[in-house]
Amino acid sequence: MKFSQISLFLVGAMFVACQSEKNEELDVAADSNVSTEIIEKLANFDMNTNYVEKTALVLPDGSTTPAYKVEGDIYMTEEKIKELPNLEGLTGRNYYTNNLVSQNTVIDIIGFTGGGGFGLSSKAQTALQWAVNNYNRLNLSIRFNLTFGTNYQPRDMVVYNNPNESGSGGSAGFPSGGAPFKFVQIFGLEGFSTNVNEHVITHEIGHSVGFRHTDYFSRQSCGQNVNEGVGSIGANPIPGTPAGYDPTSVMIACFSSSDDGEFGPNDITALRFLY
Repeated sequence: MKFSQISLFLVGAMFVACQSEKNEELDVAADSNVSTEIIEKLANFDMNTNYVEKTALVLPDGSTTPAYKVEGDIYMTEEKIKELPNLEGLTGRNYYTNNLVSQNTVIDIIGFTGGGGFGLSSKAQTALQWAVNNYNRLNLSIRFNLTFGTNYQPRDMVVYNNPNESGSGGSAGFPSGGAPFKFVQIFGLEGFSTNVNEHVITHEIGHSVGFRHTDYFSRQSCGQNVNEGVGSIGANPIPGTPAGYDPTSVMIACFSSSDDGEFGPNDITALRFLY
């Protein structure tokens, strides 16, 4: 799947990150309709502005909302772009304290089972259950309460299929205001094993509670050499984990058909450090 076809959103003040199948390249043309003001705000927010275009975010009910796509896979609303502070060149560890889940220790997560192609298949539902089990068995300070159904509006997080995406992968976002990112999408995974579905869902939930790609600096797992940038979300190595490429991590940017869906040892170290 092309990097340009993956959905990474910012809803409210939340970033979205995603995972795609291996060996695909960035292929997004710049949109000449994007204003200089938007470009400057993004640049001052320490983001790559080579690829910015107008697009839309698809929700579980099939509705869409206008957004800008940045760096090929991050979506942000115009309102929130204009509110971004000037962070160009800043570094630090604020990410570890300001962009984590802190509002509640029990996260109500629902596997969406509605129609229109947005509901999770039986395979994906099993994979979601496995993913939640993996998080919960670590006895972290956060815990997931999983249900299945269609009443996603009051839930903290909803996992659903997006039938409008091509290729194979998933997308999610980063926490904001102490709450996890709500919308976790998967797409094009039915032809893969339950383990691969588990891997992608686990990965996207990882973003929703505050994790970057472990190879954000190179996207090496995708066969690329592209730095996703630091921005306000930070990208500092977690103590006890390697700063370089870790192919065992569930949080590498791209997945393969042989992934087993389980946390690598450094993923567990990272989760226990943050939660």
